[in-house]
Amino acid sequence: DDAAAIKALLDEARADSPAGTRVACIVTTHSHWDHVRAPKDLADYTGARTAAGTQDAADIEVPTDLLLEQGGLKEADGIGLEVIKLRGHTPGSVALLYRDPAGPAHLFTGDSLFPGGVGNTGKDPARFQQLFHDVVERIFDSLPDDTIVHPGHGKGTTLGAERPHLDEWKARGW
Repeated sequence: DDAAAIKALLDEARADSPAGTRVACIVTTHSHWDHVRAPKDLADYTGARTAAGTQDAADIEVPTDLLLEQGGLKEADGIGLEVIKLRGHTPGSVALLYRDPAGPAHLFTGDSLFPGGVGNTGKDPARFQQLFHDVVERIFDSLPDDTIVHPGHGKGTTLGAERPHLDEWKARGW
């Protein structure tokens, strides 16, 4: 959520690489305040398209160019990505999956999956059940243990490290 820090990283990458460094698409994983403070500045700075889950787009200040649904966003500037809807944290929360042909897959989960559990569902049992169901069915049931999880905050993990705890998460309800 720090546009100035992200701009500095982009400028450093441009100066550090002979390859053209540019941002093709800015994806907002969900509409919570701490995830929507930088996209407008970054879109203005880079000219990149913006994308967000269909049900969250109206709550994001920057106009959304691409509305994301399950399985969408097949390619962004030559990089194949898959959209995984993970309803429950917000109605339009999405994760992005990059299937690296040279190594493990990378899953960018926003605030829907962290080391130790699923994201905050406001102590709402129905929202928790929806998010837990989506995470199990759309992630754990279809991706291998070596998939690297990059959450929206904090340290990453792998699906293999988290898989043994699914029953515990379900029992505690958060």
